[in-house]
Amino acid sequence: MSPRVRSPELPQNRIWFNTDHPLFLKDLRGRVVILDFWTYCCINCLHILPDLKYLEQKYKDSLTVIGVHSAKFDNEKEAESIRQAILRYDIEHPVLVDTDFNVWQQYAVRAWPTLVVIDPQGYVIGSVAGEGNREALDELISQIIDEHHKKGTTNFQELSLTLEKQRQPLTTPLAFPGKVLADEAGQRLFIADSGHHRLVVSSLSGEVQYVIGTGKSGLTDGSFSEAQFFAPQGMALDAKNQQLYVADTENHCIRQIDLKAQLVKTIAGTGEQSHQIRPHGGVTLETALNSPWDLVKVDNRLLIAMAGSHQIWEMQLETSRVSTYAGTGAEACVDGTLAEAAFAQPSGLTTDGQELYVADSEVSSIRGVGIVDNRPVRTVCGSGELFGFGDVDGKGLEARLQHCLGVEYSKNYLWVADSYNHKIKCVDPCTGSCQTVLGDGTAGYQDGQGTATRFCEPSGVSAIANHLYIADTNNHVIRHVDLGTLQVTTLQLVSWTMHTRRMSSCFYPFASSFFTRLIRLFSHLILF
Repeated sequence: MSPRVRSPELPQNRIWFNTDHPLFLKDLRGRVVILDFWTYCCINCLHILPDLKYLEQKYKDSLTVIGVHSAKFDNEKEAESIRQAILRYDIEHPVLVDTDFNVWQQYAVRAWPTLVVIDPQGYVIGSVAGEGNREALDELISQIIDEHHKKGTTNFQELSLTLEKQRQPLTTPLAFPGKVLADEAGQRLFIADSGHHRLVVSSLSGEVQYVIGTGKSGLTDGSFSEAQFFAPQGMALDAKNQQLYVADTENHCIRQIDLKAQLVKTIAGTGEQSHQIRPHGGVTLETALNSPWDLVKVDNRLLIAMAGSHQIWEMQLETSRVSTYAGTGAEACVDGTLAEAAFAQPSGLTTDGQELYVADSEVSSIRGVGIVDNRPVRTVCGSGELFGFGDVDGKGLEARLQHCLGVEYSKNYLWVADSYNHKIKCVDPCTGSCQTVLGDGTAGYQDGQGTATRFCEPSGVSAIANHLYIADTNNHVIRHVDLGTLQVTTLQLVSWTMHTRRMSSCFYPFASSFFTRLIRLFSHLILF
Protein backbone atom coordinates (compact mmCIF):
# COMPACT_ATOMS: atom_id res chain seq x y z
CA MET A 1 0.00 0.00 0.00
CA SER A 2 1.51 3.32 -1.04
CA PRO A 3 1.96 5.98 1.68
CA ARG A 4 -0.63 8.73 1.93
CA VAL A 5 0.51 12.11 0.66
CA ARG A 6 -0.32 15.27 2.59
CA SER A 7 -1.49 18.07 0.29
CA PRO A 8 1.03 20.93 0.03
CA GLU A 9 -0.33 24.14 1.54
CA LEU A 10 -1.44 26.87 -0.86
CA PRO A 11 0.64 30.08 -0.99
CA GLN A 12 -0.83 33.09 0.80
CA ASN A 13 1.30 35.78 -0.85
CA ARG A 14 -0.37 35.42 -4.25
CA ILE A 15 -3.40 37.04 -5.84
CA TRP A 16 -6.75 35.45 -5.04
CA PHE A 17 -10.11 36.09 -6.70
CA ASN A 18 -13.68 35.37 -5.56
CA THR A 19 -12.63 35.59 -1.94
CA ASP A 20 -11.66 38.50 0.32
CA HIS A 21 -8.78 36.55 1.86
CA PRO A 22 -6.36 33.75 0.91
CA LEU A 23 -7.51 30.24 1.75
CA PHE A 24 -5.56 27.71 3.83
CA LEU A 25 -6.13 24.05 3.11
CA LYS A 26 -5.77 23.40 6.84
CA ASP A 27 -8.82 25.62 7.43
CA LEU A 28 -10.81 23.47 4.99
CA ARG A 29 -10.29 20.25 6.94
CA GLY A 30 -13.51 18.32 7.15
CA ARG A 31 -14.43 19.18 3.57
CA VAL A 32 -13.55 17.60 0.24
CA VAL A 33 -11.39 19.94 -1.85
CA ILE A 34 -10.83 19.87 -5.61
CA LEU A 35 -7.97 21.88 -7.05
CA ASP A 36 -8.69 22.75 -10.69
CA PHE A 37 -5.47 23.53 -12.56
CA TRP A 38 -6.61 25.58 -15.56
CA THR A 39 -5.77 28.37 -17.97
CA TYR A 40 -8.52 30.44 -19.48
CA CYS A 41 -7.51 30.09 -23.14
CA CYS A 42 -7.91 26.31 -23.05
CA ILE A 43 -11.15 24.92 -24.46
CA ASN A 44 -10.75 21.71 -22.43
CA CYS A 45 -10.52 23.80 -19.24
CA LEU A 46 -13.70 25.60 -20.21
CA HIS A 47 -15.48 22.32 -20.87
CA ILE A 48 -15.10 21.14 -17.27
CA LEU A 49 -16.48 24.34 -15.72
CA PRO A 50 -20.11 23.08 -16.01
CA ASP A 51 -19.02 19.81 -14.37
CA LEU A 52 -17.45 21.68 -11.48
CA LYS A 53 -20.52 23.89 -11.09
CA TYR A 54 -22.71 20.79 -11.00
CA LEU A 55 -20.56 19.20 -8.28
CA GLU A 56 -20.35 22.44 -6.29
CA GLN A 57 -24.13 22.73 -6.24
CA LYS A 58 -24.71 19.06 -5.42
CA TYR A 59 -22.19 19.05 -2.55
CA LYS A 60 -22.37 22.71 -1.52
CA ASP A 61 -22.10 21.85 2.18
CA SER A 62 -19.15 19.50 1.84
CA LEU A 63 -17.11 20.38 -1.28
CA THR A 64 -14.82 23.32 -2.02
CA VAL A 65 -13.43 23.88 -5.50
CA ILE A 66 -10.37 26.09 -5.85
CA GLY A 67 -9.21 27.13 -9.29
CA VAL A 68 -5.44 27.29 -9.66
CA HIS A 69 -4.78 29.44 -12.71
CA SER A 70 -1.46 28.44 -14.27
CA ALA A 71 -1.08 30.56 -17.40
CA LYS A 72 0.02 29.32 -20.80
CA PHE A 73 0.18 32.64 -22.66
CA ASP A 74 1.90 35.79 -21.41
CA ASN A 75 -1.35 37.74 -21.49
CA GLU A 76 -2.96 35.16 -19.21
CA LYS A 77 -0.46 35.97 -16.49
CA GLU A 78 -2.01 39.41 -16.01
CA ALA A 79 -4.26 39.54 -12.96
CA GLU A 80 -6.87 41.71 -14.68
CA SER A 81 -7.04 39.29 -17.63
CA ILE A 82 -7.77 36.43 -15.22
CA ARG A 83 -10.40 38.49 -13.41
CA GLN A 84 -12.12 39.22 -16.72
CA ALA A 85 -12.12 35.51 -17.56
CA ILE A 86 -13.71 34.73 -14.19
CA LEU A 87 -16.49 37.19 -14.98
CA ARG A 88 -16.88 35.98 -18.58
CA TYR A 89 -17.31 32.33 -17.61
CA ASP A 90 -19.28 33.04 -14.42
CA ILE A 91 -16.83 31.22 -12.17
CA GLU A 92 -18.08 31.29 -8.58
CA HIS A 93 -15.35 29.43 -6.70
CA PRO A 94 -12.08 30.90 -5.37
CA VAL A 95 -9.25 31.25 -7.87
CA LEU A 96 -5.57 31.41 -6.99
CA VAL A 97 -3.14 32.98 -9.46
CA ASP A 98 -0.34 30.43 -9.71
CA THR A 99 2.58 32.71 -10.48
CA ASP A 100 5.57 30.91 -12.03
CA PHE A 101 3.79 27.50 -11.85
CA ASN A 102 4.70 27.15 -8.18
CA VAL A 103 1.61 25.18 -7.13
CA TRP A 104 1.57 23.32 -10.46
CA GLN A 105 5.01 21.93 -9.69
CA GLN A 106 4.24 21.13 -6.07
CA TYR A 107 1.33 18.94 -7.18
CA ALA A 108 3.30 17.44 -10.11
CA VAL A 109 0.73 18.58 -12.68
CA ARG A 110 1.52 17.88 -16.33
CA ALA A 111 -1.46 19.07 -18.37
CA TRP A 112 -4.44 21.43 -18.56
CA PRO A 113 -6.90 20.79 -17.09
CA THR A 114 -5.95 18.64 -14.12
CA LEU A 115 -8.17 18.06 -11.10
CA VAL A 116 -6.60 17.08 -7.78
CA VAL A 117 -8.91 15.64 -5.10
CA ILE A 118 -8.07 16.20 -1.43
CA ASP A 119 -9.92 14.37 1.35
CA PRO A 120 -11.31 15.94 4.58
CA GLN A 121 -8.11 15.09 6.45
CA GLY A 122 -5.95 16.97 3.95
CA TYR A 123 -4.54 14.02 2.01
CA VAL A 124 -4.34 13.83 -1.78
CA ILE A 125 -6.67 11.08 -2.99
CA GLY A 126 -5.68 11.30 -6.64
CA SER A 127 -5.75 13.42 -9.77
CA VAL A 128 -7.24 13.22 -13.25
CA ALA A 129 -6.28 15.14 -16.40
CA GLY A 130 -8.60 16.09 -19.24
CA GLU A 131 -12.36 16.40 -19.46
CA GLY A 132 -15.37 14.09 -19.32
CA ASN A 133 -14.85 12.86 -15.74
CA ARG A 134 -17.96 14.23 -14.01
CA GLU A 135 -19.57 10.87 -13.21
CA ALA A 136 -16.35 9.40 -11.84
CA LEU A 137 -15.74 12.47 -9.68
CA ASP A 138 -19.33 12.45 -8.45
CA GLU A 139 -18.99 8.83 -7.35
CA LEU A 140 -15.60 9.46 -5.72
CA ILE A 141 -16.81 12.50 -3.76
CA SER A 142 -19.84 10.57 -2.53
CA GLN A 143 -17.63 7.71 -1.34
CA ILE A 144 -15.21 10.07 0.42
CA ILE A 145 -18.04 11.84 2.23
CA ASP A 146 -19.61 8.55 3.36
CA GLU A 147 -16.26 7.19 4.57
CA HIS A 148 -15.29 10.28 6.55
CA HIS A 149 -18.77 10.78 7.93
CA LYS A 150 -18.50 7.32 9.49
CA LYS A 151 -15.04 8.20 10.82
CA GLY A 152 -16.29 11.46 12.27
CA THR A 153 -13.76 13.50 10.30
CA THR A 154 -16.24 15.71 8.46
CA ASN A 155 -16.92 19.31 9.38
CA PHE A 156 -19.52 20.61 6.96
CA GLN A 157 -20.18 24.32 7.05
CA GLU A 158 -21.05 26.90 4.43
CA LEU A 159 -18.07 28.75 2.96
CA SER A 160 -18.68 32.48 2.62
CA LEU A 161 -17.21 34.00 -0.54
CA THR A 162 -17.03 37.48 -2.02
CA LEU A 163 -17.41 37.04 -5.78
CA GLU A 164 -15.85 39.29 -8.39
CA LYS A 165 -19.25 39.80 -10.03
CA GLN A 166 -20.52 41.15 -6.70
CA ARG A 167 -17.60 43.55 -6.30
CA GLN A 168 -18.00 45.10 -9.74
CA PRO A 169 -21.30 44.15 -11.39
CA LEU A 170 -21.22 44.45 -15.19
CA THR A 171 -23.77 47.04 -16.34
CA THR A 172 -22.62 47.70 -19.91
CA PRO A 173 -25.07 47.22 -22.84
CA LEU A 174 -22.86 44.41 -24.20
CA ALA A 175 -21.05 41.78 -22.17
CA PHE A 176 -17.95 40.16 -23.67
CA PRO A 177 -19.10 40.36 -27.32
CA GLY A 178 -17.35 37.50 -29.11
CA LYS A 179 -18.04 38.11 -32.79
CA VAL A 180 -19.52 40.76 -35.06
CA LEU A 181 -20.87 40.38 -38.60
CA ALA A 182 -21.40 43.35 -40.94
CA ASP A 183 -24.10 43.12 -43.61
CA GLU A 184 -23.48 45.54 -46.47
CA ALA A 185 -26.76 44.93 -48.32
CA GLY A 186 -28.86 45.37 -45.21
CA GLN A 187 -26.64 48.10 -43.72
CA ARG A 188 -26.64 46.41 -40.33
CA LEU A 189 -24.51 44.66 -37.76
CA PHE A 190 -25.10 41.32 -36.08
CA ILE A 191 -23.41 41.22 -32.69
CA ALA A 192 -22.86 38.07 -30.63
CA ASP A 193 -23.48 39.49 -27.17
CA SER A 194 -21.91 36.37 -25.71
CA GLY A 195 -21.90 37.33 -22.04
CA HIS A 196 -25.60 38.15 -22.21
CA HIS A 197 -26.38 34.93 -24.15
CA ARG A 198 -28.13 36.79 -26.96
CA LEU A 199 -27.70 38.47 -30.34
CA VAL A 200 -28.06 42.18 -30.99
CA VAL A 201 -28.92 43.55 -34.44
CA SER A 202 -28.18 47.21 -35.09
CA SER A 203 -27.77 49.64 -37.93
CA LEU A 204 -24.20 50.49 -38.95
CA SER A 205 -24.53 53.67 -36.91
CA GLY A 206 -25.52 51.72 -33.79
CA GLU A 207 -29.30 52.02 -33.62
CA VAL A 208 -30.55 48.74 -32.16
CA GLN A 209 -33.19 47.07 -34.30
CA TYR A 210 -33.64 43.70 -32.62
CA VAL A 211 -32.49 41.79 -29.58
CA ILE A 212 -32.67 38.04 -30.19
CA GLY A 213 -32.83 35.93 -27.05
CA THR A 214 -34.06 36.34 -23.49
CA GLY A 215 -30.61 37.12 -22.10
CA LYS A 216 -30.58 33.97 -19.96
CA SER A 217 -28.56 30.93 -20.93
CA GLY A 218 -30.54 28.01 -22.31
CA LEU A 219 -31.44 26.08 -25.44
CA THR A 220 -34.90 27.17 -26.52
CA ASP A 221 -36.24 27.68 -30.02
CA GLY A 222 -39.04 30.09 -30.88
CA SER A 223 -39.61 33.80 -31.34
CA PHE A 224 -36.95 36.44 -30.75
CA SER A 225 -38.37 37.09 -27.29
CA GLU A 226 -38.59 33.39 -26.39
CA ALA A 227 -35.35 31.96 -27.80
CA GLN A 228 -32.37 31.18 -25.61
CA PHE A 229 -28.67 30.78 -26.42
CA PHE A 230 -25.58 29.92 -24.38
CA ALA A 231 -22.54 32.10 -25.14
CA PRO A 232 -23.11 32.39 -28.93
CA GLN A 233 -20.08 33.24 -31.05
CA GLY A 234 -19.61 33.22 -34.85
CA MET A 235 -22.33 33.95 -37.41
CA ALA A 236 -22.89 33.55 -41.15
CA LEU A 237 -25.56 35.34 -43.20
CA ASP A 238 -27.57 34.14 -46.17
CA ALA A 239 -28.60 37.64 -47.25
CA LYS A 240 -30.75 36.47 -50.16
CA ASN A 241 -32.99 34.31 -47.98
CA GLN A 242 -32.59 36.40 -44.83
CA GLN A 243 -31.27 33.51 -42.79
CA LEU A 244 -28.66 34.00 -40.08
CA TYR A 245 -26.66 30.99 -38.87
CA VAL A 246 -25.16 31.06 -35.38
CA ALA A 247 -22.50 28.99 -33.64
CA ASP A 248 -24.21 28.50 -30.27
CA THR A 249 -20.95 27.56 -28.63
CA GLU A 250 -21.76 26.37 -25.13
CA ASN A 251 -24.94 24.65 -26.31
CA HIS A 252 -22.77 22.77 -28.85
CA CYS A 253 -25.34 23.57 -31.52
CA ILE A 254 -25.87 25.45 -34.76
CA ARG A 255 -28.92 27.71 -34.75
CA GLN A 256 -30.78 29.20 -37.71
CA ILE A 257 -32.57 32.54 -37.43
CA ASP A 258 -35.28 33.45 -39.93
CA LEU A 259 -34.97 37.24 -39.93
CA LYS A 260 -38.26 37.73 -41.75
CA ALA A 261 -40.40 35.46 -39.59
CA GLN A 262 -38.32 36.37 -36.49
CA LEU A 263 -37.97 32.74 -35.46
CA VAL A 264 -35.03 30.74 -34.10
CA LYS A 265 -34.56 27.00 -34.56
CA THR A 266 -31.82 24.47 -33.90
CA ILE A 267 -30.50 22.83 -37.07
CA ALA A 268 -27.46 20.86 -35.84
CA GLY A 269 -26.27 19.35 -32.60
CA THR A 270 -28.02 17.56 -29.75
CA GLY A 271 -27.38 20.07 -26.99
CA GLU A 272 -24.74 17.77 -25.48
CA GLN A 273 -20.99 17.97 -26.04
CA SER A 274 -19.45 15.29 -28.21
CA HIS A 275 -16.41 13.51 -26.82
CA GLN A 276 -15.63 11.72 -30.07
CA ILE A 277 -12.48 13.18 -31.57
CA ARG A 278 -11.94 10.94 -34.59
CA PRO A 279 -13.40 12.25 -37.89
CA HIS A 280 -17.04 11.25 -38.20
CA GLY A 281 -20.45 12.61 -39.18
CA GLY A 282 -24.17 11.96 -39.38
CA VAL A 283 -27.62 13.51 -39.45
CA THR A 284 -27.42 17.07 -38.18
CA LEU A 285 -29.82 16.84 -35.23
CA GLU A 286 -28.57 13.40 -34.20
CA THR A 287 -24.85 14.25 -34.22
CA ALA A 288 -23.32 15.84 -31.12
CA LEU A 289 -20.95 18.76 -31.74
CA ASN A 290 -18.05 20.13 -29.71
CA SER A 291 -17.91 23.89 -29.10
CA PRO A 292 -18.54 25.32 -32.59
CA TRP A 293 -16.90 28.76 -32.52
CA ASP A 294 -17.28 30.33 -35.96
CA LEU A 295 -19.08 29.82 -39.28
CA VAL A 296 -18.67 30.59 -42.98
CA LYS A 297 -21.32 29.87 -45.61
CA VAL A 298 -20.00 28.64 -48.96
CA ASP A 299 -22.71 27.85 -51.52
CA ASN A 300 -25.08 25.40 -49.81
CA ARG A 301 -22.85 24.40 -46.96
CA LEU A 302 -21.64 25.78 -43.67
CA LEU A 303 -18.00 25.40 -42.71
CA ILE A 304 -17.58 25.28 -38.94
CA ALA A 305 -14.61 26.00 -36.69
CA MET A 306 -15.11 23.15 -34.22
CA ALA A 307 -12.86 24.47 -31.48
CA GLY A 308 -13.52 21.65 -29.02
CA SER A 309 -12.36 18.87 -31.33
CA HIS A 310 -9.64 20.92 -33.08
CA GLN A 311 -11.21 20.40 -36.49
CA ILE A 312 -13.04 22.08 -39.35
CA TRP A 313 -16.49 20.64 -39.96
CA GLU A 314 -18.93 20.86 -42.85
CA MET A 315 -22.73 20.99 -42.78
CA GLN A 316 -24.66 20.31 -45.97
CA LEU A 317 -27.74 22.51 -45.73
CA GLU A 318 -29.70 20.64 -48.43
CA THR A 319 -29.18 17.14 -47.04
CA SER A 320 -28.99 17.97 -43.30
CA ARG A 321 -25.73 16.08 -42.90
CA VAL A 322 -22.77 17.23 -40.83
CA SER A 323 -19.26 15.75 -40.77
CA THR A 324 -15.58 16.41 -40.24
CA TYR A 325 -14.08 18.33 -43.16
CA ALA A 326 -10.44 18.66 -42.07
CA GLY A 327 -8.36 17.70 -39.08
CA THR A 328 -7.51 14.46 -37.29
CA GLY A 329 -8.68 15.72 -33.90
CA ALA A 330 -5.15 15.89 -32.51
CA GLU A 331 -4.29 19.31 -31.04
CA ALA A 332 -1.34 20.37 -33.16
CA CYS A 333 -0.28 22.33 -36.23
CA VAL A 334 0.18 19.85 -39.06
CA ASP A 335 -0.04 20.88 -42.70
CA GLY A 336 -0.96 18.50 -45.51
CA THR A 337 -4.10 16.89 -46.88
CA LEU A 338 -7.49 17.45 -45.26
CA ALA A 339 -7.30 13.97 -43.75
CA GLU A 340 -3.83 14.32 -42.24
CA ALA A 341 -3.88 17.99 -41.17
CA ALA A 342 -4.21 19.01 -37.52
CA PHE A 343 -5.48 22.19 -35.88
CA ALA A 344 -5.41 23.59 -32.37
CA GLN A 345 -8.68 25.17 -31.21
CA PRO A 346 -9.69 26.93 -34.45
CA SER A 347 -11.73 29.99 -33.44
CA GLY A 348 -12.15 32.25 -36.47
CA LEU A 349 -13.04 31.66 -40.13
CA THR A 350 -13.19 33.66 -43.37
CA THR A 351 -12.85 32.90 -47.08
CA ASP A 352 -11.85 34.45 -50.38
CA GLY A 353 -13.99 31.90 -52.22
CA GLN A 354 -11.07 29.62 -53.01
CA GLU A 355 -9.51 29.02 -49.61
CA LEU A 356 -10.77 29.00 -46.06
CA TYR A 357 -8.62 30.99 -43.64
CA VAL A 358 -8.53 29.90 -40.01
CA ALA A 359 -7.50 31.74 -36.87
CA ASP A 360 -5.91 28.73 -35.18
CA SER A 361 -5.73 30.12 -31.67
CA GLU A 362 -3.70 27.65 -29.61
CA VAL A 363 -0.86 27.60 -32.16
CA SER A 364 -1.21 31.38 -32.68
CA SER A 365 -1.25 30.96 -36.45
CA ILE A 366 -3.32 31.68 -39.52
CA ARG A 367 -4.01 28.56 -41.56
CA GLY A 368 -5.28 28.09 -45.11
CA VAL A 369 -7.65 25.26 -46.13
CA GLY A 370 -8.68 24.48 -49.72
CA ILE A 371 -12.45 24.48 -50.26
CA VAL A 372 -12.90 24.25 -54.05
CA ASP A 373 -10.06 21.92 -55.00
CA ASN A 374 -7.57 19.57 -53.40
CA ARG A 375 -5.24 22.22 -52.07
CA PRO A 376 -3.52 21.03 -48.89
CA VAL A 377 -3.79 22.74 -45.54
CA ARG A 378 -1.02 25.29 -45.08
CA THR A 379 0.26 27.70 -42.44
CA VAL A 380 0.04 31.26 -43.76
CA CYS A 381 1.84 32.93 -40.85
CA GLY A 382 2.71 32.30 -37.23
CA SER A 383 5.06 29.82 -35.60
CA GLY A 384 2.82 26.78 -36.07
CA GLU A 385 3.77 25.47 -32.64
CA LEU A 386 1.67 24.97 -29.52
CA PHE A 387 4.00 27.12 -27.45
CA GLY A 388 5.23 29.33 -30.27
CA PHE A 389 3.71 32.74 -29.67
CA GLY A 390 4.79 36.36 -29.33
CA ASP A 391 4.31 39.72 -30.98
CA VAL A 392 6.54 39.98 -34.02
CA ASP A 393 5.73 41.47 -37.41
CA GLY A 394 7.31 39.50 -40.20
CA LYS A 395 6.75 36.99 -42.95
CA GLY A 396 5.37 33.46 -42.73
CA LEU A 397 6.81 31.38 -39.91
CA GLU A 398 8.87 34.34 -38.69
CA ALA A 399 5.76 36.26 -37.62
CA ARG A 400 4.42 35.85 -34.11
CA LEU A 401 0.84 36.17 -32.90
CA GLN A 402 -0.65 35.44 -29.48
CA HIS A 403 -3.87 33.43 -29.36
CA CYS A 404 -5.56 35.00 -32.39
CA LEU A 405 -9.34 34.50 -32.35
CA GLY A 406 -10.70 36.38 -35.36
CA VAL A 407 -9.90 36.74 -39.07
CA GLU A 408 -11.62 38.52 -41.98
CA TYR A 409 -10.79 38.58 -45.71
CA SER A 410 -11.26 41.98 -47.35
CA LYS A 411 -9.54 43.88 -50.15
CA ASN A 412 -7.09 41.01 -50.80
CA TYR A 413 -5.85 41.00 -47.21
CA LEU A 414 -6.61 39.20 -43.98
CA TRP A 415 -7.49 41.34 -40.97
CA VAL A 416 -6.59 39.41 -37.83
CA ALA A 417 -7.78 39.93 -34.27
CA ASP A 418 -4.50 39.18 -32.50
CA SER A 419 -6.43 38.83 -29.29
CA TYR A 420 -3.83 38.39 -26.57
CA ASN A 421 -1.57 41.05 -28.12
CA HIS A 422 -4.55 43.46 -28.10
CA LYS A 423 -3.89 44.31 -31.74
CA ILE A 424 -5.34 44.10 -35.22
CA LYS A 425 -2.84 42.84 -37.79
CA CYS A 426 -2.94 42.77 -41.58
CA VAL A 427 -1.76 39.63 -43.39
CA ASP A 428 -1.06 39.09 -47.08
CA PRO A 429 -2.43 35.57 -47.69
CA CYS A 430 -0.12 35.07 -50.67
CA THR A 431 3.20 36.03 -49.08
CA GLY A 432 2.37 35.50 -45.40
CA SER A 433 3.55 39.03 -44.55
CA CYS A 434 2.05 40.05 -41.21
CA GLN A 435 2.04 43.68 -39.99
CA THR A 436 0.50 45.49 -37.03
CA VAL A 437 -1.99 48.15 -38.14
CA LEU A 438 -4.02 48.92 -35.01
CA GLY A 439 -3.21 48.89 -31.32
CA ASP A 440 -0.03 49.58 -29.37
CA GLY A 441 0.02 46.17 -27.71
CA THR A 442 -1.17 47.35 -24.30
CA ALA A 443 -4.56 46.26 -23.01
CA GLY A 444 -6.74 49.34 -22.81
CA TYR A 445 -9.55 51.35 -24.32
CA GLN A 446 -8.50 54.22 -26.55
CA ASP A 447 -9.87 55.52 -29.82
CA GLY A 448 -7.56 57.25 -32.27
CA GLN A 449 -5.57 56.34 -35.34
CA GLY A 450 -3.45 53.33 -36.19
CA THR A 451 -1.14 52.14 -33.46
CA ALA A 452 -2.10 55.04 -31.21
CA THR A 453 -5.17 53.01 -30.20
CA ARG A 454 -5.86 50.36 -27.60
CA PHE A 455 -8.04 47.26 -27.40
CA CYS A 456 -8.57 44.56 -24.81
CA GLU A 457 -8.64 41.01 -26.18
CA PRO A 458 -10.49 41.73 -29.44
CA SER A 459 -12.05 38.49 -30.69
CA GLY A 460 -14.03 39.18 -33.85
CA VAL A 461 -13.61 41.24 -37.02
CA SER A 462 -15.90 41.91 -39.99
CA ALA A 463 -15.46 44.19 -42.99
CA ILE A 464 -17.70 45.81 -45.59
CA ALA A 465 -16.62 48.38 -48.19
CA ASN A 466 -14.03 50.58 -46.47
CA HIS A 467 -15.10 49.76 -42.93
CA LEU A 468 -13.89 47.26 -40.36
CA TYR A 469 -15.89 46.37 -37.26
CA ILE A 470 -14.21 44.82 -34.22
CA ALA A 471 -15.72 42.94 -31.30
CA ASP A 472 -13.53 44.43 -28.55
CA THR A 473 -14.40 41.70 -26.11
CA ASN A 474 -13.06 42.74 -22.72
CA ASN A 475 -14.04 46.37 -23.32
CA HIS A 476 -17.62 45.20 -23.99
CA VAL A 477 -17.94 47.36 -27.11
CA ILE A 478 -17.87 47.31 -30.91
CA ARG A 479 -15.18 49.45 -32.52
CA HIS A 480 -15.36 50.92 -36.03
CA VAL A 481 -12.34 51.45 -38.27
CA ASP A 482 -12.13 53.60 -41.39
CA LEU A 483 -9.76 51.48 -43.47
CA GLY A 484 -8.75 54.50 -45.53
CA THR A 485 -7.42 56.47 -42.56
CA LEU A 486 -7.17 53.71 -39.89
CA GLN A 487 -9.22 55.95 -37.61
CA VAL A 488 -10.81 53.99 -34.75
CA THR A 489 -14.03 55.05 -33.05
CA THR A 490 -16.37 53.30 -30.62
CA LEU A 491 -19.86 52.45 -31.83
CA GLN A 492 -22.48 53.86 -29.48
CA LEU A 493 -25.42 51.46 -29.30
CA VAL A 494 -28.74 53.27 -29.01
CA SER A 495 -32.24 51.88 -28.97
CA TRP A 496 -34.52 54.73 -30.03
CA THR A 497 -37.58 52.64 -30.91
CA MET A 498 -37.31 50.32 -27.93
CA HIS A 499 -36.97 53.05 -25.35
CA THR A 500 -39.53 55.31 -26.97
CA ARG A 501 -42.01 52.42 -26.74
CA ARG A 502 -40.96 51.51 -23.21
CA MET A 503 -41.11 55.04 -21.86
CA SER A 504 -44.33 55.92 -23.69
CA SER A 505 -46.08 52.97 -22.05
CA CYS A 506 -45.56 54.65 -18.69
CA PHE A 507 -48.01 57.37 -19.72
CA TYR A 508 -51.76 57.17 -20.17
CA PRO A 509 -52.97 56.60 -23.77
CA PHE A 510 -53.93 60.25 -24.02
CA ALA A 511 -50.36 61.45 -23.33
CA SER A 512 -49.78 64.66 -25.24
CA SER A 513 -47.64 64.90 -28.35
CA PHE A 514 -45.35 67.15 -26.33
CA PHE A 515 -44.31 64.25 -24.11
CA THR A 516 -43.87 62.01 -27.15
CA ARG A 517 -41.53 64.53 -28.77
CA LEU A 518 -39.66 64.94 -25.50
CA ILE A 519 -39.18 61.19 -25.20
CA ARG A 520 -37.84 60.98 -28.75
CA LEU A 521 -35.50 63.89 -28.13
CA PHE A 522 -33.86 62.35 -25.09
CA SER A 523 -34.07 58.64 -25.91
CA HIS A 524 -30.68 58.78 -27.64
CA LEU A 525 -29.12 59.40 -24.23
CA ILE A 526 -30.31 56.03 -22.96
CA LEU A 527 -28.47 52.88 -23.85
CA PHE A 528 -30.62 49.81 -24.31
